Amino acid sequence: MIRCLLLEDEIPAQEILINYIEKTPFLECIGIFESGLSIPSKLISEADLLFLDIQLPDLNGINFLKTIVNPPAVIVTSAFTNYAIEAFDQAVIDYLVKPISYERFFKAVTRIQYLLSSKEEKNKKQLLVYADKTIHLMHADDLLYVKAAIDYVELMFKDKKILVLDSLKNWVEKLSHHNFIQTHRSYIVNIAMITKLDTRYLYLKDIKLPIGNTYRNNLVTKIKTNF
Repeated sequence: MIRCLLLEDEIPAQEILINYIEKTPFLECIGIFESGLSIPSKLISEADLLFLDIQLPDLNGINFLKTIVNPPAVIVTSAFTNYAIEAFDQAVIDYLVKPISYERFFKAVTRIQYLLSSKEEKNKKQLLVYADKTIHLMHADDLLYVKAAIDYVELMFKDKKILVLDSLKNWVEKLSHHNFIQTHRSYIVNIAMITKLDTRYLYLKDIKLPIGNTYRNNLVTKIKTNF
């Protein structure tokens, strides 16, 4: 569900946008305001999308947007076209000119839905790895395998190896929502990287890793499910 805020001082325009939001299944209105100065900062941080009018009392929409440190996605709703360049300079996603048809509204919010879902999916695949007093922001898809190494684990990425003070058991849990499987008491492997396997070994292109007897059947089942 995309949480929406309305910043609009004209009642008829508010009613049209509320009607459009209510008939769109993936939208939810969490607040309606006539001035940006009256919106609690906590509510702004909770919003995914802000419908922003330009001509507002106290502070116009563009200047209000400039005051927000981490703004949500923004769709401008205005009767005037001459603010468009300035609005897009502030990275708004779309600019709807009043009167706004539902078709045009739906096209704009569908784009927002796609952008937010893509961002969410990307965030899900990020791994924060702390090693040698450094935080590495890595992508799960770039991780080939994890190997147990006494009190450490080796994280073998496409372009680097990171040694982390941790246990393999913890990494089984950390990677449970990603496309990984434990294939040996000492290894967790990215299923998408497996190019072939035989009775004793699996291969990640030219990398050869052992398969534990107790893990083989589960591995074969998982591969069949994925491919």
